[in-house]
Amino acid sequence: MSSTVTAAEVSKNFGAYQDAAVREPVVITKNGRPRTVLMAYEDFLRLSKRDRRVQRTVDLSEAEIA
Repeated sequence: MSSTVTAAEVSKNFGAYQDAAVREPVVITKNGRPRTVLMAYEDFLRLSKRDRRVQRTVDLSEAEIA
């Protein structure tokens, strides 16, 4: 679950939303559309570790395969 808030609200009360982001992601909207997400650093690290690149084996060089 996440909460949604406008960029203007975050600007006015950043500290409160920073605290809220530790508990759950905060979706920040601009002009009524989701634009960014404020989240706990630990969640960011966990998601970053899951980021994997996919590459076709035919695109690898012989050295990369070895």
